[in-house]
Amino acid sequence: MNTHLRVLRHIVGLTLLMALTGVGAGTAHAQQNMADVQIRTQDLGHGVYVLFGRGGNIGLSVGEDGVFMIDDQFAPLTEKIVAAVREITPEPVRFVLNTHWHGDHTGGNENMGEAGALLVAHDNVRLRLSMDQVLERIGRPPTTTPAAPEGALPVVTFTQDITFHLNGDELHAFHVSSAHTDGDAIVHFKRANVVHMGDTYFAGGRFPFIDTASGGSIDGLIAALGDALAVMDADTQVIPGHGPVSTREDLQGYRDALKGMRDAVAALVEEGLPLEEIQARRPIRAWAEAWGQNEDAERNFVATIHWGLTHR
Repeated sequence: MNTHLRVLRHIVGLTLLMALTGVGAGTAHAQQNMADVQIRTQDLGHGVYVLFGRGGNIGLSVGEDGVFMIDDQFAPLTEKIVAAVREITPEPVRFVLNTHWHGDHTGGNENMGEAGALLVAHDNVRLRLSMDQVLERIGRPPTTTPAAPEGALPVVTFTQDITFHLNGDELHAFHVSSAHTDGDAIVHFKRANVVHMGDTYFAGGRFPFIDTASGGSIDGLIAALGDALAVMDADTQVIPGHGPVSTREDLQGYRDALKGMRDAVAALVEEGLPLEEIQARRPIRAWAEAWGQNEDAERNFVATIHWGLTHR
């Protein structure tokens, strides 16, 4: 185990988390202390659970075939996460599937792999974890994430989709391209009627994070939400990358809002207006106010949409 690399990955992962949640630099030291983090468990039925801690929401399929885990948050939380799993079942964690490469979803990979779990992800997740990455959120300074150690890299990768047959369910993970990143996977628990969205969906009424440096785009994100909606019905439970468990109706509203914002900006792009003038006209103001987003966040998300429309 390379302790220096693990600590470095942890610190960089915390920087990513602060970028995602808007935490200021003044609280960085508090964020680095994970001692106060509590792992909360929600039972969705049919052997499916969600673990909430600090970082991306963790999905679990639990049964006699073992534990299938979706994402694993930060390395210092692994012991607490495993303890929370042990409160549910004594069965081992056999698989960990990463929904994308960001550190708040993959930080525990090395620990989980050393404990015997098989790491699985889209091809581009392994590719991005294997080399230094620049994480970019428009309106904020970019941050550099160093390459992950070999033990944190997915062992099994897929290009389009992969299905796991275990615990009496079919867990179908499918790739959605150029959405939050270029390596996003959405996981459909078919029997349990649950869908884990990864960071293609932020619940709770806030603008999404589209990592343009990692191949994300507004059109890809809207398309991904449509793909997810297509496998759902009115009773589907939706696990977002961040935020509370949601419904299909919630996801539909989120998708419709993003489409409305995208089209409002596109109309001004088609008029030939420069970004600064588009921002000044505030085409997405109604959505920003409805979601409680401030003007800086509104202006930055207009720039994110504009980037996606003009870099196709």
